[in-house]
Amino acid sequence: MAEKHPEVEFVEYIVKNIVGNPNDVKVDRKVDEMGVLLTLNINTADIGYVIGKRGNTARAIRTLLKIIGAKNNARVNLKINEPEGSMRRPRATEEVDTDVVDDLKI
Repeated sequence: MAEKHPEVEFVEYIVKNIVGNPNDVKVDRKVDEMGVLLTLNINTADIGYVIGKRGNTARAIRTLLKIIGAKNNARVNLKINEPEGSMRRPRATEEVDTDVVDDLKI
């Protein structure tokens, strides 16, 4: 059996307890010159729970991972794979009022 790393166990524990499909949670760990990269794969229906409102849940998980990494002298990053068929809306882009921009030009 492969050795479990504390950062992988942490992410699995947190995510499995907040999603509706805990059996679909999979965390891959990769180490390179930049540090440790954890890639989280989840069920399509659970993306909102993991990201959270305005990304707050994902940000909190990443912050705690940085603390675990610092304790183990490693840089730990989390990548959340957006599942195919995800219903997340694309980010809205703000429209620029060109009249206002033209007025600002000298």
